[in-house]
Amino acid sequence: MKIGFDVSQTGSSKAGCGYVADALITALTRMDMENTYLLYPFFGGDFRDPDALKTTRQIDRRGVRRIPIGRSAEEGRRFWAEMTPDKEAALGRPDIIHANNFFCPTGLSHARLVYTLHDISFLRHPEFTTEENRLVCFGGVFKAAMHADAIIAVSDYSRRSFLDVFPHYPADKIAVVHLGSRFTPDAPADPPPDMARRFRPWGFWLSVGTLEPRKNLRRMLQGYAEHQQAVKEPLPLVLAGGKGWMEDDLEAYIHQLGLGGDVVPLGYVSDAALAWLYRNCYAFVYPSLYEGFGLPVLEAMSLGAAVVTSSVTSLPEVGGEAALYVDPLDTSDIARAFSALAHDGGLRERLKARALVQAEKFSWEQSAARTLAVYRQLMEGVRPLP
Repeated sequence: MKIGFDVSQTGSSKAGCGYVADALITALTRMDMENTYLLYPFFGGDFRDPDALKTTRQIDRRGVRRIPIGRSAEEGRRFWAEMTPDKEAALGRPDIIHANNFFCPTGLSHARLVYTLHDISFLRHPEFTTEENRLVCFGGVFKAAMHADAIIAVSDYSRRSFLDVFPHYPADKIAVVHLGSRFTPDAPADPPPDMARRFRPWGFWLSVGTLEPRKNLRRMLQGYAEHQQAVKEPLPLVLAGGKGWMEDDLEAYIHQLGLGGDVVPLGYVSDAALAWLYRNCYAFVYPSLYEGFGLPVLEAMSLGAAVVTSSVTSLPEVGGEAALYVDPLDTSDIARAFSALAHDGGLRERLKARALVQAEKFSWEQSAARTLAVYRQLMEGVRPLP
């Protein structure tokens, strides 16, 4: 098979979709020496990385090559708007095209289309994102519902949510492929500047994620403020994650709550810095309102962090019995979770031990094997998909 693979979001500032595509193609090309992989650093015309040629995933292996078509936004929109046989030839005549960033190509005459379904939060909670992002995401998912030969959902929750909205789509053409953690227990770790000196080991709470409304940062901050008032020496709260949307005044809100000296926003951090944060935090707190999978929860567990997360959407599917769950709409419940862990070291240690066991149920090797099985069954016309 020739497999065309979207790596457009795997550059230096990658977030959720980019991490998934990056880890999956790395695992696929490591385990599969039989098939040819064609990597597309530009895919569609909506999500643009100006440094894609330099920073998106490059794999130096026989049978893997990059095809950089659609270098400008306008060129990308024109090329990818609708496929034709000559365009498929320019893409290397793939047997499969795997879309990973919400954009969905149409008009394929030879290649089968595989579409990664991350979530439909833009439909369930349109208030969490911008109108532009809603339109882009809805356009991609709607086209996938009409044209995709197979859909890979990152969780059973995302699969069920998609079928609720698009019941016409054949359920046996959707495979659930859970994600993995990019971190292993021996992953390289380096503290962000000044962090090692500023905090003693396990001396801070940690929250990780792009700064956007669905991450529920404001209720988490309210819960933290409530907990802080009830303890003599509260641990600081570290926020790691790049800027998203609709949270431009978050720093002002932190000061409004009187937390200016206790909340440490780090912005986007390297993988090595993030590994250090996960390993050294007192606990990881992630009361998100909506997740298609919740990759930070798995990553935190894979490095042995005690995890507090929400009891909604896909998060219990990932956390299993290894997390302390909260109602993300109840700031007092979030505060109680902070306090429960702060006052019960035994609870923290039990969660840390369970986290490592739960994380072992997921791996990128398993994800790649299931994805490869989808490719093969799709080419052979076998259903249901695995």
